[in-house]
Amino acid sequence: MNQVAAGVTQLQIQRFVNVYFVESSNPGEWVLVDTGLPGSEKQIIETADKLFYPGTHPTAILLTHGHMDHSGSARALAEHWNVPVLAHPLELPFLQAKAVYPPADPTVEGGGSLAFVARFFPPQSFQLSDLVQPLTTDDDETPYLPGWRWLHVPGHAPGQIALFRQEDRTLLGADAFATANHESVPSLLLQRPQISVAGAPFNYDWQQVRDSVERLAALEPQAIGCGHGPVIQGAEAAAGLRALADNFPVPAYGRYVDEPARIDADGVQYLPPAPKDSLPAKAVLITTGLALAAVAGVALLGRKSGSRKDGQQPMYNSKVYDLAARRARRHGQADNRPRDSDDYVYPYKEVRY
Repeated sequence: MNQVAAGVTQLQIQRFVNVYFVESSNPGEWVLVDTGLPGSEKQIIETADKLFYPGTHPTAILLTHGHMDHSGSARALAEHWNVPVLAHPLELPFLQAKAVYPPADPTVEGGGSLAFVARFFPPQSFQLSDLVQPLTTDDDETPYLPGWRWLHVPGHAPGQIALFRQEDRTLLGADAFATANHESVPSLLLQRPQISVAGAPFNYDWQQVRDSVERLAALEPQAIGCGHGPVIQGAEAAAGLRALADNFPVPAYGRYVDEPARIDADGVQYLPPAPKDSLPAKAVLITTGLALAAVAGVALLGRKSGSRKDGQQPMYNSKVYDLAARRARRHGQADNRPRDSDDYVYPYKEVRY
């Protein structure tokens, strides 16, 4: 566990995903922000019991968005604690199994190792219809958390929200950005602090991502916790986020770079054409090459094996034969070498010393 600020605790799950325990100004009350990957519920419950008291439960679960690494354990936790799940209205189609998120873009520039594994991610959608409730959009006050306001920061997910506490300028940025290089698995595992773009292969609208980063940078946060990466505090937090906003690295190419996906309250309405992904073709070539190499290797081994069998046939070796003949004469035995040929083939295996 890591403390972001007073009453805000970060729990890292498998050194990759973060969830947050946020205490309310009302004594004894707290809210869980995000739920991690599926199967994370046991670790989250055990941490809550240690952080507060055995058997504790939040007043609600607040999802910054519905991607699998943020809402994966929502049902298990909500049913265990018997509490509601809150999310932005634009996330509801994906949390009620009415729609799936835009497909990941493994071809995006700078996607790194995350782009590679994104090819194997299943379509993301959850059935939480009986549990999830929409945030009211009439104001930006965060339910159950007085003093906190939520900000709509789309681009990575249509209803993604960040949370900000003005009192001490604490920011929970979700996946609007990351506090580690999200495209590098080693950087994430080592938790190297670096404010950077989050989840490039899953960003469906790059202009919205950039606008969201600029909006959050204007807050000048002094403590930051995001969906991925370590806690960053002090002047480094505001300066790093401002640097990202001022030098935002829009990819040179990718499915959603020139034209975004269009999403409304009913889900995805339009997807730009998917560019050709060269990796499957390369994978086929690599696999074919390995197969051909294996066949050639087997053939070569067979040829060598055949050569060894030939080598076992009688071969002439005058030195070996003459040595054997001299030894035979010393023992009074006859030299039986044929006299009509100097090329008599004498088998090695019959020589006895």
